[in-house]
Amino acid sequence: MANAVVAPWQGNNYQARVFWLNALNLRARESCVTEVTFEAAAPRAFDDVVVRYDPPIPGSGPTRVPADYQQVKWHVAAGKPFGSADLVDPGFIGAERVSLLQRLRAARCNAPAGSRFSLITVSGIEREDALWDLISQNDHTLLLDRLFDGTGKRSRMGRVRTLWREHLALDSDDALRGMLEGFRILHSQPSLEQMRDAVNERARSVGLATCSAEASDFRYDELIRQLTARGLNGLTRASLDRICGEERLIVAPAPVADAFLPVAIRTFLGPAADVSGAAPDNTLLLTDLFRQRYLQEGQDWQRNIRPRVEEFLRDAVRRSPRLRLILDAHASIAFIAGAVLHVKSGVDVELVQKGRAGGSRVWRADDGKSGPSLEVDADSCGPGAGILVGVGLTHDVAPEMLRFAQGAGLDWGAMLNFRPPTGPSGQAVAGGAHAAAIADLIAREVRATRGNNPDRLAHIFAACPNALLFFLGQHHQAVGPAIIYEFDFDRQGTKTYQPSFVID
Repeated sequence: MANAVVAPWQGNNYQARVFWLNALNLRARESCVTEVTFEAAAPRAFDDVVVRYDPPIPGSGPTRVPADYQQVKWHVAAGKPFGSADLVDPGFIGAERVSLLQRLRAARCNAPAGSRFSLITVSGIEREDALWDLISQNDHTLLLDRLFDGTGKRSRMGRVRTLWREHLALDSDDALRGMLEGFRILHSQPSLEQMRDAVNERARSVGLATCSAEASDFRYDELIRQLTARGLNGLTRASLDRICGEERLIVAPAPVADAFLPVAIRTFLGPAADVSGAAPDNTLLLTDLFRQRYLQEGQDWQRNIRPRVEEFLRDAVRRSPRLRLILDAHASIAFIAGAVLHVKSGVDVELVQKGRAGGSRVWRADDGKSGPSLEVDADSCGPGAGILVGVGLTHDVAPEMLRFAQGAGLDWGAMLNFRPPTGPSGQAVAGGAHAAAIADLIAREVRATRGNNPDRLAHIFAACPNALLFFLGQHHQAVGPAIIYEFDFDRQGTKTYQPSFVID
């Protein structure tokens, strides 16, 4: 009986924490969030949390997003993974007659054009199910080109299309595709305790009180329930500030513009990129050159991307010698940004690095966040001129790097593989100073391996925070000529690496 009571309480707390992660952005500098609602009155589906933006934010397609309607699904245990068939099963969302896809269709009827609809769940997707191959690792939207791939109804994707279309009583695949536009599935989300930490971190960043980890309760959970009972479940910046003042939650003024000019480069739109932190005039938006993480046909990294990044950053330096760099962008962009804002440029740069629980932290090369050095596996493999450089901090890149190098016929004679002493993980880099020290190490090792041949080409394959690649790019002269590679995370293209920039 106790478990039957506790589980709904915890589910409500999880939804409350999703709300606060969005609502606290109302006090964030340069935020586009104008209103956040808990248990909205309309539309009567995907109404757990509703976030509105003004101006509308970029979406994964050409239409900008005015609002995000969120359905939160929580379990005490992550439980059995779900798949494509669960989206038409009312039981999946604890209902008796209406499925998640039917809720999505109903929500669309009363939502403004371009709106986004997000399922947020701690549950994971079954890896053998077709749905696993349909989720973009960029922004968690459905890869509709893959779902509507031109195959027949008996194919793997055809069976999914048929199941969903017939369940919704739609008369064509075109109607189904339109209904699925802007639908995101944010699966395997952080735990209840991780969400508590994320809300605390977000509150601290906008000048509000945090709750002690030693306390049994979490004040923000109960606060939204009390506000909802008073009919104050929809918050704007003004109402949030007033309520936080009344509740004595304000410990510092809301952040205002400081000595660092926030500038952002965005090549993709991830789930945590709703608030870029930089004004539109200080944002380089390159999403029109990409389809998800992939270059649009006819675009070229060296010819179309690199000049725009370099020009944008040099223009930013003319406006301020102190930059706060926000990179919702490919790893290659981080490296080229470091090459422009190199260590002798005289520019003071700090980077906004996103974390696992939805939080963001500022990383600086002098922030005092130290950590263990990396282990280096060095191998001389023959007379080839190139050097394979693997930087495997979040996961091991060596096996796929070698497969790609052999399959692509790269000319290489040495390999350096850098890895954390305790194994790859999302916490392998402690902060900015640690990332800078790792970048220093990599640059030294590459330079030593190059020896007396300054023309040896370094092939860089990295799985690490963008801030680390930025610091490594700052050493591009020591690293020497290099090619940066991007991995096919969405498994939609080559399913391996592809070269991006050539840095000389």
